[in-house]
Amino acid sequence: MVTPAPILHDISPPVSARTPVWPGDTPVSREVLSQVDDGDSVTLSTLHGTVHVGAHADAPSHVVSGTASIDAVALAPYIGPCRVLTARVPASGLIGPDDVDHAPVDDPTAARVLIRTVAVDGAAADFDSEFAALDPALVDRLGTEGAVLIGVDTPSVDPVTSKDLPAHRSCIGAGIAILEGLDLRDVPDGAYELIALPLRLVGFDASPVRAVLRALPESMDA
Repeated sequence: MVTPAPILHDISPPVSARTPVWPGDTPVSREVLSQVDDGDSVTLSTLHGTVHVGAHADAPSHVVSGTASIDAVALAPYIGPCRVLTARVPASGLIGPDDVDHAPVDDPTAARVLIRTVAVDGAAADFDSEFAALDPALVDRLGTEGAVLIGVDTPSVDPVTSKDLPAHRSCIGAGIAILEGLDLRDVPDGAYELIALPLRLVGFDASPVRAVLRALPESMDA
C-alpha cells in the first residue's frame, strides 16, 4: 500500500517587482543579463532588492549591534513542529498575551508559533501600514511556553511607527527566531511541521525564506 505524500502548504507570498516593501527599503527588481529566447546560450538574471522581502527571517543584527548576522544563526528553530494560531486582534493593534490561544501542555508544536492576524494579499501593490503587531508581553508568554520561533503574516512583529522595536528586542533577548511576511490565508489553525530555512548570506541582517508547512504525524498532533 502506497502512503500518500503529505500535503504541503506554501506560506511564502510570491516575490516580484510588485511586492510591497517597508517604506524606504529597496523594491525587488530583476536585471536580465542574457536570454535564451534572444539566442544566448543561457538565461542569466541579477536580483536587486531588500532581504526583508516576502517571507523572511530577521537576524538579531537587524536590531541589536554586535549580535549574529543571518549566516550565523542556529538553523534548528526554522525546522520542526509548529502551530498556526489565529490572533484575536484588539482595537489597539497590539496583540497581547490573552489574544492568542495556548498550545496544549507539553505539546511539541509550542516551540514554533505562527500567528495569523490578517488575510495578506501577496500580490498587493501597496504597503499596508495598519497591520497588527505583537505586544512584548505576548513574546514573553510564548517564550515561557517553550517557543524558539515566532512567525507573523505581517511585515513586522513591531508597528510601523516603532523606533525602539520592543517585540524584536524581546525575541532576541529570549533567543526566539523571527519570521515575518508569511501568507497564512489558506492554512487552517492547527499543528504542522515548519520548514523555513534562511540563506547563508554572510553579514546580512535578514534572508528571504521559502516557508512550507506539512502535516505532522498523528502522534504529534495533540
